[in-house]
Amino acid sequence: MLENKYEKLCWEKDEYVMGIDEVGRGPLCGPLVVACCVFPINYENPQIDDSKKLTEKKREALFKQIIHDAHHYEFRIVSPKEIDRYDIYHATQRAMDELSRSTSIHSLTVTDAMPLHRYDVIDMVKGDAKSVSVAGASILAKVLRDHIMMGYDVLYPQYEYRNHKGYGTKRHLQLMDEYGINELYRLSFRPCRERQMKLF
Repeated sequence: MLENKYEKLCWEKDEYVMGIDEVGRGPLCGPLVVACCVFPINYENPQIDDSKKLTEKKREALFKQIIHDAHHYEFRIVSPKEIDRYDIYHATQRAMDELSRSTSIHSLTVTDAMPLHRYDVIDMVKGDAKSVSVAGASILAKVLRDHIMMGYDVLYPQYEYRNHKGYGTKRHLQLMDEYGINELYRLSFRPCRERQMKLF
């Protein structure tokens, strides 16, 4: 079971907690997906955990369950162009800040180690392994991003996005060398920038 330290403190006062997490800071292409999740007071689901610890099948089932159970949830999809404009850290921070302000039903926001510099926000290291709210957000973000990358795999099958989801695996780098880069790539990331320069 997750410790839910801040949920318990807030729930005792009949206050809601928003958890925020992201998926997609590391890939060379595709969007960054940021999600927030506010569960009902005293919510329990022992199956919810850090999305990285769960199988794809389990994440898919929990995605539907979380959407059904959550008092509030929302997404921000950050494009490669936005990532290039702000850099990945600040693009993530901006999206999380927007989500934290998207509803006023909660009294506290917990992020997975991303400071938002406000008194009502706590950045918790490994928050997705300690807070059901952050873990719920991590599952929502992970499943949505995987679905997006599967869609891109249909559009660009030669890049095999369904296998690596845009991360810089050896095979993905080989495919980038073979086919070049398209509009899905983050030009502020060195492997993409180097391959773009080879075109000129």
